[in-house]
Amino acid sequence: MRNDLNFHRMSIMTDSNHTASCYANTSTPYSYSPGINKVDYSATFSTLGLISNLIAFIVLIKSFKQTKNHSRSFFLIFLGGLVVTDFMGLLVTGSFVISFYVTRVDWSKSDPACHFCNFMGMSMVFYGLSPLLLGATMATQRFIGINHPFASSSKMTKRRTTSMMLMVWFVAGSISLLPLIGFGSYHIQTPGSWCFLNMTPKTSDWGFALLFSLVGLISIATSILLNTVSVVTLLKVYCGAERRQRSRDHEAEMMLQLILIMTIATVCWCPLLVFIAQTAFARTGFEVKYLLLCIRFATWNQILDPWVYILFRRSVLRRVNPRSDCYLLMILSNEISKGKPLLLENKLHVYLTLHSSRPI
Repeated sequence: MRNDLNFHRMSIMTDSNHTASCYANTSTPYSYSPGINKVDYSATFSTLGLISNLIAFIVLIKSFKQTKNHSRSFFLIFLGGLVVTDFMGLLVTGSFVISFYVTRVDWSKSDPACHFCNFMGMSMVFYGLSPLLLGATMATQRFIGINHPFASSSKMTKRRTTSMMLMVWFVAGSISLLPLIGFGSYHIQTPGSWCFLNMTPKTSDWGFALLFSLVGLISIATSILLNTVSVVTLLKVYCGAERRQRSRDHEAEMMLQLILIMTIATVCWCPLLVFIAQTAFARTGFEVKYLLLCIRFATWNQILDPWVYILFRRSVLRRVNPRSDCYLLMILSNEISKGKPLLLENKLHVYLTLHSSRPI
């Protein structure tokens, strides 16, 4: 009986008509090559990313407990969601990749029903789109908070902020589930350690790939547009064009972090998103070497993001160079934003006081 079952299972794997779609010989190139990479690289990469995000999460919790600024507390909630997303993305995808190099398992034999492959593909799409959508949502929240502060302070609450973050995860999760209902499909990728979009001439496959690419690119474009407008508004405030009775130090810190997050996401993700869009329009299979290069480039986003929250905080910048001209600008801009512009003599006095204590 057991021999009959084994024979039946092998016949399914050898018969191309019964081969599962995620392992079928389509235009998506695939070769089982467990020696194409070393486990050291993947393990080191995943460990570094997990530790970085864990440190960032601890830093964010401490900052959240200490902050008394409402807009900053809402911003920290979004940052916390971004850290959790990056951490879980590295944990899930890294576990699959590392286990492949350790066991050298052939998924087409151990998972003929494509359960693991589909889950891996969904994870790649979900944890890829979520940070980009969160970045666009954070840019929108900061845009409203800076340009319409009174409307923002009256409508934004912690519950609404959490709901917005959950909505982003819901949208990303809904997109990742589309292949399970027939729009698009996931396919195992070289060297056999991961699954991603199945790029075939079928309308559903290239349409889903194009959807993934466009959602990511639109999110990045939205972040760039809204962050640019927010920065221009802050510069006007700091230059005294619009004096308001409240400090802008927290806004400057949040915008600095948001711009760095946007820059990292743009540099890391645009090559992959553009490459997928070009391949979808051409309706050809992925070029393996370019796909692997773009994927590795994109995953650096999950490692670099947490160091933005760890390093680029006012407390850290002050410890590095507490007498810097940048810190002087923060003091002067703080006075201007309070509606008390300093006289030239007072500005010079502050400058000389700050710099007189510097070691020669």
